[in-house]
Amino acid sequence: MTSTSASGLARFNALEESTARAELHEACASTAWARHLLAARPFATPEDLYAASDAATARLSAEDLAEAMAGHPPIGRPKPGDPTSSREQAGMAGAGEDLKAEMLELNLAYQEKFGHVFLICATGRTGEQMRDAALERIGNSPEQEREIVRTELGKINRIRLNRLVEQDA
Repeated sequence: MTSTSASGLARFNALEESTARAELHEACASTAWARHLLAARPFATPEDLYAASDAATARLSAEDLAEAMAGHPPIGRPKPGDPTSSREQAGMAGAGEDLKAEMLELNLAYQEKFGHVFLICATGRTGEQMRDAALERIGNSPEQEREIVRTELGKINRIRLNRLVEQDA
């Protein structure tokens, strides 16, 4: 554990509950997920925090999962003024207009089929990789897709929690 993550974790552990809840909400919009992590504080190591996140994500109900997904903008359309979604979706930033238009169509078709945003851990992925994943996943059943979404959400939560504990005190 680096000294930055140790001091960042200590900072997070020491936060008042309302402030910690707000920070967790920035990582994941699920109230149940945040409640689980708040109840598990203090964390001895970042790995303990990530394990608690994984456990909380695994236990999310369909409604909790929907609440978490509602906090994510569509791929190719990061929230204006939100550096997190812009950073995570950087692979689409340099995409050509054709790819952006195709991704918009895929997002709409996916949302129509599944009733929620296409969720993928976009960090480190190119626009083409995200498009290919959407093309592949649109053929899934709702049950298959719900478990893929849960896995992708877990990856996103870990990345965001890592960033949270890397913040120095």
